[in-house]
Amino acid sequence: MDLQFEPERMSTQIVARILVKALMAMPAPDFSLCLFLIPERVQMEEQFKTLIVLSHYLETARFRQFWDEAARSRHLLEVVPGFEQAIQAYAIHVLSLTYRTLPRSILAEAINTEGLSLDKFLEHHVTNSGWVVEKNQGKQLIILPSNEFNNPELKKSASDGVPLEHIARIFPILG
Repeated sequence: MDLQFEPERMSTQIVARILVKALMAMPAPDFSLCLFLIPERVQMEEQFKTLIVLSHYLETARFRQFWDEAARSRHLLEVVPGFEQAIQAYAIHVLSLTYRTLPRSILAEAINTEGLSLDKFLEHHVTNSGWVVEKNQGKQLIILPSNEFNNPELKKSASDGVPLEHIARIFPILG
């Protein structure tokens, strides 16, 4: 079915499911790419507005707002199995790019899990992902593995780029 050439044959339920699946593929640009194929008048329907808001919250790492809105929109999201786990994986990805050490409370908010479920989640990641959990002043801190984004010492060296001296020689030519 081609949405551009046969819009009358479009099933909004199927399109909504496709967009939910696209949200699950974050950080890939699937959601935005899918939106380009959907006519603007269809995007103005309530279910699509909600999915667009959810996408915005994910793209801006506003996980608390995302989970609050997702709770109000369960009817849209529950139709696709694995939604919550996919979004949790995306949240972990974002956190690992941003933090080297983070409080348990920030992790809990980002993945929308608390208590024993969070304990099991942490236990799994300590065992399988190289996380470390430390107690500091009565609070739990999660230490994530280093990567080039959360640890400046691992950044790629500037020698991979063009030296400033070479660029400076071009400026007089550009005049």
